Amino acid sequence: MPAGHAYGRHPSAGSVIEQVANVSALRPWSPGRGLSLSLSRSEGMPMPTEVALLESRALRVEQMGRVDALDKVKSLAMLPDGIHVRTEDVARYFEVSTEVVKKVIQRHRAEMEENGLRLLRGSDLRVFNRDMMSLLGEGQGESYPQAPAQLTLFTRRTVLNVAMLLRDSDIARCVRTYLLDAEHDLRAGYASLEHRVTRVESCLSGVGSALQELGPVLNRMSLRLDSLDRRLEVTQQVIGSMSVRLGGVSQDIVGLDGRMDGFARNLKDLNRRNRSR
Repeated sequence: MPAGHAYGRHPSAGSVIEQVANVSALRPWSPGRGLSLSLSRSEGMPMPTEVALLESRALRVEQMGRVDALDKVKSLAMLPDGIHVRTEDVARYFEVSTEVVKKVIQRHRAEMEENGLRLLRGSDLRVFNRDMMSLLGEGQGESYPQAPAQLTLFTRRTVLNVAMLLRDSDIARCVRTYLLDAEHDLRAGYASLEHRVTRVESCLSGVGSALQELGPVLNRMSLRLDSLDRRLEVTQQVIGSMSVRLGGVSQDIVGLDGRMDGFARNLKDLNRRNRSR
């Protein structure tokens, strides 16, 4: 493995053969179908393999947004605009010859053009070279190599496309491995989230049944509270009637007090008369 790798794990030939055997055991092979999926033993979910990534354009399309995988494996030298890369820079990144990169372009040009591959000639090339020179600036002691007739430009997306097509490069293999590992981690995260959502749903189901059982209890409590309200209303009426009667009793007591005072005076008068005799 080259020393420039930042991400050094990649599947061995034995593991790829084992994955091929697993898929063959699951579905009978038919011409034109190719190898597309194997089952992840950890999750029981369909997982793409490196071989599938090399052969399936649909799987490559799904991974095209993961351009960060390039710098995770190895630093990619860009042109001064920070957007484009030349053929020789791509070959240097993957540690292969430029002819190998050109053969990949020839076999998959339509796909790579969809992912940013450009071929500049004539005035377009002159404008691009002028822009690169202006970005480099004057007095920096750097020179920008200019193609005399044409220039093939790659974007990060195009370089990632090459990584998923280039078979004989350890760097490309590491990029594919990084993509597949990230896909596995993502699916594992989805599985964990689905499990947690299932647990929440089961808890909500228990809450629903508890609420259903609580409904009749609340209904009975409501009836009892209504009955208590009626009894309180009757009690208030009784208390009001008693208050009226107590008002009359109070007046009677006042009259009785007056009569008792008169009776007391009469007794005093009677006592004085008895003493005078």
